[in-house]
Amino acid sequence: MKVAIVGSGYVGLVTGTCFAEVGIEVMCVDVDTKKIENLKNGIIPIYEPGLEDMVHRNMKKGRLKFTTDISEALEDCEVLFTAVGTPPDKDGSADLQYVLSVARDCGKNMKDYLLIVTKSTVPVGTAQKVRVALQEELDKRGVNIAFDVASNPEFLKEGAAIDDFLKPDRIVVGLDSSRAEDLMKSLYKPFTLNGHPIIFMDITSAEMTKYAANAMLATKISFMNDVANLCEIVGADINMVRKGIGSDSRIGNKFIYPGIGYGGSCFPKDVKALIHTAEDFNYELRVLKAVEAVNQDQKSVLYNKIMKYFNGDIKDKTIAIWGLSFKPQTDDMREAPSLVIIKKLLEAGAKVKAYDPVAMKEAKHTLGETITYSEDQYEALIDADCLLLVTEWPEFKVPNFNIVRKLLNQPVIFDGRNIYEIAEMKQKGFDYFCIGIDTTK
Repeated sequence: MKVAIVGSGYVGLVTGTCFAEVGIEVMCVDVDTKKIENLKNGIIPIYEPGLEDMVHRNMKKGRLKFTTDISEALEDCEVLFTAVGTPPDKDGSADLQYVLSVARDCGKNMKDYLLIVTKSTVPVGTAQKVRVALQEELDKRGVNIAFDVASNPEFLKEGAAIDDFLKPDRIVVGLDSSRAEDLMKSLYKPFTLNGHPIIFMDITSAEMTKYAANAMLATKISFMNDVANLCEIVGADINMVRKGIGSDSRIGNKFIYPGIGYGGSCFPKDVKALIHTAEDFNYELRVLKAVEAVNQDQKSVLYNKIMKYFNGDIKDKTIAIWGLSFKPQTDDMREAPSLVIIKKLLEAGAKVKAYDPVAMKEAKHTLGETITYSEDQYEALIDADCLLLVTEWPEFKVPNFNIVRKLLNQPVIFDGRNIYEIAEMKQKGFDYFCIGIDTTK
């Protein structure tokens, strides 16, 4: 079977590479000529553990190819996935121009039956718009070529995307024809042999499933952050509360860690898009509006703690930051809490020195030279007045605290991910602040 993937960003590249890994012939398409040339030369545009080696291996075996020409990709192709971006418009709705452009390109170039599968995260009703756009192009050509449309949302976690694709919790497919179902069963057979379930449903339900899943996870995060803030006020320990509720099988222990808000390419965008979808149907998603508001406020929690500690004046203070990406094991800076924190620090007159194992190059695209980028985590501490732990990369979890204390102008740590023990920090002579616990007692 030959498969085409349009869009060679995070989702498209991971999807295409994993399909190739199980023996499927894959052609990845992108309009970005430079990106395609780099990929042909083995240069990967994103950081994802394990991806680079897998891309090189499958290119060498001839199962994974790259092109800017969709007509080339459609030759002998039965299934085409759209994995292009759906960035948010100013009103929060998903911009579908790239998804519909792919549909029109298919209508202009396809010669035989095609199953066009939407992998991009799209709102309810997108499949019908894809169908109309593709059919309009066929009508312009005066040809009658059969096609089907399906929805196959992705559930990839950045930093663990390879395992998520090869060993999925579930595969969700929305479709409305037996021919499309047979093709998708055949395509995903290598992934279901070990018991990973494939769930077939109608297209509208599949489109909704993706948004509902991300909205639920975002809700758990904001709920815990809201409770953490209350714990700090009343004198409770959010870490103990988390253990207490996480042992309840109805709640579970995932996504209930307090912190400084969620970011990335999915949760912020998808929550906004689902809120907007509801408004299109004259319904208000009150819970999700609160989820979004809590998350925005949470990104300022560390900044507020710093301002309180320094009596409202951080002008000319130097702040060291460990971690810039929105989560570990990725270089993704989209909606990262670090961006909000750094913006506020700079506006207050502070200087910022930062270190991240992989995201500094990406950070420069947004922050430019407004901050200082350090070669390693300890260099960032030199002459700094405090340390902010923003992203819980593994190398930050057990640092040499003797070096940390020696390099800082004063021994102060603001931990946005609660990765250090309060008693240990106090024993080592640090003023230590975290999320959801009053550490001044």
